[in-house]
This record gives sequence, C-alpha cells and structure tokens, in this order.
Amino acid sequence: MERRRITFTGHVQGVGFRATTRHIAESYALTGWVRNEPDGGVAVEVQGGPPEIELFLIDLRERMRGFIRDERADVVSVIEGEAGFRVLS
Repeated sequence: MERRRITFTGHVQGVGFRATTRHIAESYALTGWVRNEPDGGVAVEVQGGPPEIELFLIDLRERMRGFIRDERADVVSVIEGEAGFRVLS
C-alpha cells in the first residue's frame, strides 16, 4: 500500500480534469482525492497498490495529455481505513 501526492500544472482547470481523475481512480479501486489549487494547478492524493497507481497515472496522463504541462510527485503517509475517491472543492 502506498499513497502519493501529485500536483499537475498546465491548463488543468476547467477541462474536466477532476472528474476524469476520479473516474480513472475508481476504475483501479484506488482511494484519495483531487482538488483545484489556487495557483491554477490540480492536486491529487491517490492510495493503493503501487502497480495500480502507476496504471492510474499512465491512463490519466494519456487522457489529459493536451492539458498537463508538468507534474510533481511525493510519497506521503498512508491513511488507514480510507474509502472511496473524492472530488474536493
């Protein structure tokens, strides 16, 4: 089990990025959240098995490739008992 925090920059707000992120995360049975950041980026915390997280990221990058300019990722602490993947406002 692993949890990563990824910040995406580019033209990532107002293009369905959060809804797409949630849909893909749910398809891999991952938990966590996605939210717009005040600086125009999008932050994602995703938790699950490392192979599923990698597949999630490959899928998200592919679907949103025209909008992502850069991404930054860090491993963060796992949240025990977390359920579901949420879009935060």
